[in-house]
Amino acid sequence: MSDAAAQGTPALPILMYHNIARAPRDLRVYRSLFVSPAAFARQMWLLRRLGYSGLSMSAAMPYLRGERTGRVAVITLDDGYADNLDAALPILQRYGFSATCYVVSGSIGRYNQWDADRLGVRKPLMSAEQLRDWHRGGMEIGAHSRSHPRLTQCDDAQLREEIHGSKATLEDRLGAAVTQFCYPYGDADDRVAGVAREAGFTAATTTRRGRARAGMDLWQLPRVQVARHHLLPQFALRVLSRYEDRRA
Repeated sequence: MSDAAAQGTPALPILMYHNIARAPRDLRVYRSLFVSPAAFARQMWLLRRLGYSGLSMSAAMPYLRGERTGRVAVITLDDGYADNLDAALPILQRYGFSATCYVVSGSIGRYNQWDADRLGVRKPLMSAEQLRDWHRGGMEIGAHSRSHPRLTQCDDAQLREEIHGSKATLEDRLGAAVTQFCYPYGDADDRVAGVAREAGFTAATTTRRGRARAGMDLWQLPRVQVARHHLLPQFALRVLSRYEDRRA
């Protein structure tokens, strides 16, 4: 089914977060990537208050395939930052929610090597043991490539290594299946999405704006970015209305 044909089906917002932490005072760019723990807690409270279930990508697959309907918001966090475990996990557990954290497999236990120089901040990433703690806490680990490149710029061999390789490494570290993928920078086309599907991922997310609907291409799903400056009414507008859909 095309995206246009899917418009008549219920909307499933896939929320996109990065850091659940207060932005460093000396950070000059990309402060929007930080959502404070207090703001994140208010957002999760609102979802619960409105009767929504917060789900990981795998838990949401029956809804994304059109096999089930209901008030669902999918919660994703990109890159695998340690603050996701420290701050997001207890809040998610408080409301009985699950979430997917997309991990750069070649940077486990390190820092954001792909943009640290530009940001001027080295942000700690979860270690293998911390990833297992996240998984044991009822959450999901997804893959976010090996090295966080722009995948459309990779040749075929590099592309397979980044996508297939990240899955193999994470499954080895976790001892569990990794079935979800997220494209670094949201950079994907049909060739890249085809490799994600070939690798055995059941779905993959982009940074394209809009809410997902059953019938959309499961390997090029849109998301709703949640940023530092979004107040609770703005969060609700993006999640509950057609605001993001109109900007797709």
